Amino acid sequence: MSGALVAAVLADPARATGLNAGQWNALIAAARAEQLIGSVAVRLDGVAMPPAAARILADARASAEQGRVAALWEAEAAQRALAPLGLPVVLLKGTAFVAAGLDAGRGRAIGDLDILVPREHLDAVEAALLAAGWEWVKPDPYDDAYYRRWMHELPPLIHRDRDRMIDVHHTILPPTARPTPDAGALIADAVPLCNGLSVLCPEDMVAHAAAHLFADGDLQGGLRNLWDIDRLVREFVERDAGFIAALTERAARHQLSDAVARALRLARRIYGTPGGGEPVASDGLFARRLLARDGWGRLRHKGTEFGFYVRSHWLRMPPAMLARHLWTKFRKKK
Repeated sequence: MSGALVAAVLADPARATGLNAGQWNALIAAARAEQLIGSVAVRLDGVAMPPAAARILADARASAEQGRVAALWEAEAAQRALAPLGLPVVLLKGTAFVAAGLDAGRGRAIGDLDILVPREHLDAVEAALLAAGWEWVKPDPYDDAYYRRWMHELPPLIHRDRDRMIDVHHTILPPTARPTPDAGALIADAVPLCNGLSVLCPEDMVAHAAAHLFADGDLQGGLRNLWDIDRLVREFVERDAGFIAALTERAARHQLSDAVARALRLARRIYGTPGGGEPVASDGLFARRLLARDGWGRLRHKGTEFGFYVRSHWLRMPPAMLARHLWTKFRKKK
């Protein structure tokens, strides 16, 4: 399984020195498919490898650096648009990692800009972004209404000149989800940066990564998200030996104990991350989904993939609401 090969090389770059040509092809294909090619390139910088692989990974490092600069510029553009409102703006996910100079940001693929703002200020934030050049991505009335009523974020926006998207969150999980994180605490305890923006505190950063991975999705891109957790946990444990205990306490406050515990167990299983309790039987199914890439970068285990897709919707919605939503989406496609 090439997903396992990607994880093994990330965890121990020395594993790459014995790869043959076919294994290098499989590693690169799977890493690209999992959006981990930049992370692999950074981890393997300086490791002996075939010239063709070296060129590919050098390009990946350069592309990741361009992505880092672009992400920071988008954060700055959002800060300028929202500064007159005088409200807290917290960066999330990849942009937060690079803005805070964390190891999790090195080589990381960064797509949309994700920010967290107080829910009571959503209307003002929306108006300020629209005035600054962002436009709606989802013009469909049903999708727009669904986001506003049931989701943890505004409908996505895209900048008309830069073609870059922003997701404006007011919490980190849909209100219909089983856990209910303390959005006020996420914002109140955020760590200020020097540019008027903030990032989540270390414990909340890991809890959010775990929530995004296990409580809000079908594990698509999960190997990358679990690598985020590995990098964050290692860096924060090195700073503070009591970090895991503090994380466990904070996860309970956000009703994310199960998600964080599973994240730590699977990170330990796949990347050797410090922390994490004893494995449970269901961890094997999650690992199967996370490591499903073959040597061509294709997903295997389609039944498992579909099962996690259904699970992702089940976690977000009560049964009656889920049935209505799927029926509406089905009718719109006809």
